[in-house]
Amino acid sequence: MSDERHQQRQQRLKEKVDARIAAAQQSRGILMVFTGNGKGKTTAAFGTVTRATGHGKRAGVIQFIKGEWPNGERALLEPLGVEFQVMATGFTWDTQNRDGDTAACEQTWRHARRMLADPALDLVVLDELTYMIAYGYLALDEVLTALAARPTHQSVIITGRGCHRALTQAADTVTEMRPVRHAFDAGVKASIGIDY
Repeated sequence: MSDERHQQRQQRLKEKVDARIAAAQQSRGILMVFTGNGKGKTTAAFGTVTRATGHGKRAGVIQFIKGEWPNGERALLEPLGVEFQVMATGFTWDTQNRDGDTAACEQTWRHARRMLADPALDLVVLDELTYMIAYGYLALDEVLTALAARPTHQSVIITGRGCHRALTQAADTVTEMRPVRHAFDAGVKASIGIDY
């Protein structure tokens, strides 16, 4: 391709991008869903928390399910003012106690409702929330109501596999992580600092 054709193509691309930027005039918080069977949903959410914190914004994190493993993100972000509330029961397939898991979920959800109503928070992460709805530990309508009532500037990220359609329909941005290959399937042990 000649330099002239390359420049013409890039100019057309620039005009399209500039038009999309000019058309985006709303300023409000957004609801994001990171779902799918692939790895990286929580990692992507924490990347956004890190970005927000780096820009001086306030963030809060609610973690359902993943309560017993060492948490590198928490070790980094909590000293910077990011509040963490963790269900702390571990994985539900380990506990196998529906009543106990439901009670722990409800207690953690109280913190989530508080964060979702807090105008001082710019970003709230509801990590692994999808499972709480799928397992019947948390009512979908209650979650949708809390999301709709949040401060208009507040963004929210929901992570987890099998996200309920009502949540994906309510979301402004939905990203589906698709598994192509995972080292664990080849017998490679999860490692601290990389996988968790």
